[in-house]
Amino acid sequence: MRKRFTPFTILGALAVGIIFSAVAFSHAATPAPAGSGYHVIKTVPVGGEGGWDYVYVDSDARRVYVSRGTHTMVLDADTYAVVGDVPDTQGVHGIAIASDLGRGFTSNGRSNDVTIFDLKTLKAIGNVKTDVNPDAILYEPVTKRVFTFNGRGKNATAINAADGTVVGTIPLNGKPEFAAADGKGTIYVNNEDTSDLYHLDAASLKELHHWPLAPCKSPSGLAMDVANRRLFSVCDEKVMAVVNADTGKVVATPTICEGPDAAGFDPPAPGERRGKMKPGSFVIVVVGK
Repeated sequence: MRKRFTPFTILGALAVGIIFSAVAFSHAATPAPAGSGYHVIKTVPVGGEGGWDYVYVDSDARRVYVSRGTHTMVLDADTYAVVGDVPDTQGVHGIAIASDLGRGFTSNGRSNDVTIFDLKTLKAIGNVKTDVNPDAILYEPVTKRVFTFNGRGKNATAINAADGTVVGTIPLNGKPEFAAADGKGTIYVNNEDTSDLYHLDAASLKELHHWPLAPCKSPSGLAMDVANRRLFSVCDEKVMAVVNADTGKVVATPTICEGPDAAGFDPPAPGERRGKMKPGSFVIVVVGK
C-alpha cells in the first residue's frame, strides 16, 4: 500500500466497518445519489502504538484486523472492542484469513515474511519467507493458497495455506499493488509501475493475461464484483478503471477522489434494491494521506 492513514471510521449501510474517507459509485459507474445511505456512524479510538495500513474484515467471525506497523490488532466488529493482538508482525501491510483452515496470515514488509497465526488463539504458528517487501496479501480458496504481492521483489509468492510451504513465485515485471480473487481459481493484481492489470492462474502460477488500464495511471486499490465479472482499479489523477474481468476491456472511467489507495466492493443482500439503481452497486474508494 502506497500511503498511510490516520482516522478509523465506521460507515453505515455496510455489513462491516470501512475505514477512512470514502466515495461510493454505482455498478453502472455513475455517482451514487445523495440518499445512498452511506454515512459515518461511529469513529473508534483504538489506541495502541504504530501507524496504519490495510484493514481486513472477517464478516463470518465478526472480527476486524488492523495492521499497526509492528503488530496486528483484532477488534470485535460489533462492539469495536479490542479482543486480541498478533505480535511481532514487522512492517505489516495486510491480513488474509483462511476460515476453512482456521488460519490467518500477515504480510510483513520489513522482515520479508508472512506470519501464520491460529484464528482462535491468535498465537503465531510459524513464519514463511517471501521476496522483498510483501505488501498486499490474499487467500485464494480454490487452490487453498495464500499469495503475497512483493513490492520491491516485483513478484508474487504462493504459499500452501495448510502447511506454510512456498510453492512458487510469479514474476510481475513491476510493483504489484492490491489484488482480488474471482473464486474460480484466478487472481487479478494491479501493477503500479506499468499501469497494467495482471490476470494469474493460482494453480499453475502462470500469467494468463496482462491488460493496459489506460487512461488509468499508477493503479493501487482493486475491488471485484464477482457476480457481474467487473473489476475496479483506482488510479492517480482521479480516475477509476472499470474492467471486464473476462476480456480485460476498460468499459468505464468514472471520476473519483484524489489520492486513492484501496477499494472494496459492497454487494447487496439477497433481494436488496438500492433506490432506483440495480442491486449490487457500490464500490468504496479509500483515500490516503
